[in-house]
Amino acid sequence: MYSFRTTGFNGYAVQYSPFFDSRLACAASANFGLVGNGRLYVLGLTPSGIVAEKWFDTQDGLFDCAWSEIHENQIVTATGDGSIKLFDITLNDYPVQSWREHTREVFSANWNLVEKTTFCTSSWDGLIKIWSPVRPKSIATLQPRDAPLSCTYAASYSPYNATLIASCSSDSHLRLWDPRVGDFPTNSVYAHNGAEILSLDWNKYRPDIIATSSVDRTIKIWDLRFMNRTSPALPAMSNASPVNELYGHNYAVRKIAWSPHASELLLSASYDMTARVWEDRSAFKQSATQPSITRLHHGGGLRGVWDRHSEFVVGCDWSLWGAEGWVCTVGWDEMVWVWEIRTVLR
Repeated sequence: MYSFRTTGFNGYAVQYSPFFDSRLACAASANFGLVGNGRLYVLGLTPSGIVAEKWFDTQDGLFDCAWSEIHENQIVTATGDGSIKLFDITLNDYPVQSWREHTREVFSANWNLVEKTTFCTSSWDGLIKIWSPVRPKSIATLQPRDAPLSCTYAASYSPYNATLIASCSSDSHLRLWDPRVGDFPTNSVYAHNGAEILSLDWNKYRPDIIATSSVDRTIKIWDLRFMNRTSPALPAMSNASPVNELYGHNYAVRKIAWSPHASELLLSASYDMTARVWEDRSAFKQSATQPSITRLHHGGGLRGVWDRHSEFVVGCDWSLWGAEGWVCTVGWDEMVWVWEIRTVLR
């Protein structure tokens, strides 16, 4: 277990480097992101603890960050002023590229794991934009036409399909997008009965499985094969049911992340000041032709609770490297924790 204090800055996101087992990026904001500067930390894991190898200050708060999949020293950040900045950690002070097309806070950034030369961002302006680090303008813009005023809290590329993007919004919809088809969602589901969806993640072993988390305190697991097809003329509302529901958090679930080592393990971060490890038991019951519908009781599937944070826990990630089960979390208590899930498993 290791810890690092982001003194004067409240954490919003943390991510392991896809190239180095001892390096993390952390996006943070002063004054809880309400007003003030932001800071991007590059953290190193050493035998004596976590050290700040470098940091970059920004004029507005940072809400997310994503490591480049093609350049081991570059990180893209999502900023409260609507801008997106690309930093090279071998250089000092300033970003190597900056874009500003979103009109409100940029809340998520996600790098394409398949094609690797593009990344996407989502914003409170409702838009999803696709970017290339070598182009001065966005490549494409996606917007839900049935809910133009909704905030898009997160957008994420499929780890299996280079053009497939999933998004979640304040209008309680989980949507799928494929820019090759058009700028409208290809599938959608009314996922959390009107509650805002704050986070989503693709399962790393089951191509059709996505998890969503919401202010309704639940995590839901979805099989995309049962989502409605949509079109520009008919943005249908799906009546699909989740294949699993996970209950146990006491407040909104701010961030979720599937394990890169096991298809059934999921990590969550919540406003109840805890991070939790879950086992999706539907993974053991599904078949390709007849996915089972299993609804777990309150607390069902919960494997462990990490309660060392003293404020909202808003970011989490799994290490790709070394022994399976190392994770990191970040919270508004100005703390980054790196810990092993077996210390909390029950």
